[in-house]
Amino acid sequence: MESLRGFSRALAALLSLVLLAGCGGHHRSAPAPAGPSLAIGITEPNANLVSATARLAQPWARWRDALRRLHPAYYRLVLDWAALQPTRRPANLAALDLGCMRTVLPCLPFAGVRDQLRALASRQRRGGWIGVVVITGTPDWAAGPPSRCEPRGTLPQARPPRAGALAAYRRLVADVLALARRVGAQLRYWSAWNEPNHPQFLSPPCGETRAGAYAPIARALRTALAAAPGDQTQLVGETAELRSLPRFIAQLPGDVVCSAPIYAQHAYIGGRDPVDTVARALAARGCPHRVWITETGVGAAPAALSAAARVRHGCAALHRRLVRWWRDPRVPVAFQYTLREDNLFPTGLVSTDLSHALPTLAEWTAWGGSRRPDAPPPRAACGATAGPT
Repeated sequence: MESLRGFSRALAALLSLVLLAGCGGHHRSAPAPAGPSLAIGITEPNANLVSATARLAQPWARWRDALRRLHPAYYRLVLDWAALQPTRRPANLAALDLGCMRTVLPCLPFAGVRDQLRALASRQRRGGWIGVVVITGTPDWAAGPPSRCEPRGTLPQARPPRAGALAAYRRLVADVLALARRVGAQLRYWSAWNEPNHPQFLSPPCGETRAGAYAPIARALRTALAAAPGDQTQLVGETAELRSLPRFIAQLPGDVVCSAPIYAQHAYIGGRDPVDTVARALAARGCPHRVWITETGVGAAPAALSAAARVRHGCAALHRRLVRWWRDPRVPVAFQYTLREDNLFPTGLVSTDLSHALPTLAEWTAWGGSRRPDAPPPRAACGATAGPT
């Protein structure tokens, strides 16, 4: 019986390739909405803040309830491969996470990816929270050797996985999907690598482009998703808002750039809106992608990690950008990064110490909740109270 299922999956994959070839190698994009529309998503790593059922003390309960009121249509889960699989042994998906923000208190532990998926399942049973996964960080044992062409200070996590290590990458994907099925969570969308155009996340050896280093990882994800039960869609990109972005897209192999219907892009407030840049570069490749903004936010993001600059009245600028994306039929969804502010990447909605809300929490809550994505934009809510304290 298992061999028959394997044959059926292989046949389905073959038919898919034939259909793609018949379309010039392109994956047909989903039709654009009839009118203006923008759904919202969020990234938040702490399972306790995501869970709909955990019994929490303060201040955790306050901010869990604030996230419930925000009610995102999508939830983005970041899988740190290096942390999950520090040795060649299979990834530990229930490893203890202390639940701090790096080293900042307060902390509330949870059992790694297992509890994150249980928390997501508890939300999905109430509607919304469509699962989106991105993978990042090469384990030391899986990374290629140092290169004289890499920037000074490059860590093994940024070196591309060796070809022989991609089997472990595919197993990680399969194991996470299997765990999600067991706990009742659905992981519908997948990105192969976080910010593959950024040297701090992917630094190839001499003679290889970042697009070339990204391609085998993207193909490994495609193979893993095709072999897994269920209906998963791969995203292309997940790129940072760098000036080299058009070159990265131009250098992607044809079987990668046009193999998926959605291009994932990061766009922090204070930087240029990269949607036109991405759309032009993709059009030059003949790819009819939609553009998902899988990371955005307001704050003093480090210059080494983001092209965004500190802006006065950042919440008002966020509102204007969300309205712009609502009007743009190419952009169906934007994801806030994150709920609890990362003290080293401060673009969150709640202070790192969980003592108070930031102005942008009310803005995102106004765009979420029970509001339909195609409803008119809400009034700017910057400075408003984002629910009871």
